Amino acid sequence: MGFFSFLGRLLFASLFILSAWQMFNDFGEDGGPAAKEWATKLVVVEKFLTSNFGKATVKIDTRHFVAACIVLKGLGGLLFVFGSSSGAFLLMYYLIFTTPLLYDFYNFNVGEPEFVRLLSEFLQSVALFGALLFFLGMKNSIGRKQLKKKPLNRRQLRDSGTWSKIRILSRCTNLEKVLE
Repeated sequence: MGFFSFLGRLLFASLFILSAWQMFNDFGEDGGPAAKEWATKLVVVEKFLTSNFGKATVKIDTRHFVAACIVLKGLGGLLFVFGSSSGAFLLMYYLIFTTPLLYDFYNFNVGEPEFVRLLSEFLQSVALFGALLFFLGMKNSIGRKQLKKKPLNRRQLRDSGTWSKIRILSRCTNLEKVLE
């Protein structure tokens, strides 16, 4: 079971690790294609924060945001492969911060093809988040060291009724030896 658990974590995390690797290779001077995609979405976030908290409170640098995404996905994926809860939390933070911005299906009408594509990708990210929650739940429900059952002594065997079964079985084996 341990091998299949590791293989499952490796396949799951490969989605994040390979994506981070591709973003890292495309990063370049301007942040790569990811920075171009994020630039318009981060401007909307800046406008929202400015309208709610006052004038120019936050300036989000797109290159720094993309670098943070690379770190969260890469490091989180690597830690997750080895069964670390920290890796799962890093991947969850990445999904929480990026999913609503990246897959903004709510800006389109229901009948548009862009709406269907973005909604599908949004729901896939929600499913990935759910899988990470499941991993953390399972990891926390299984104790670090499961208690080993202690062998029963004669008194416990006698009280549980198992002792009489053992005596009957031993008599049967003795009878078998006599009959041979």
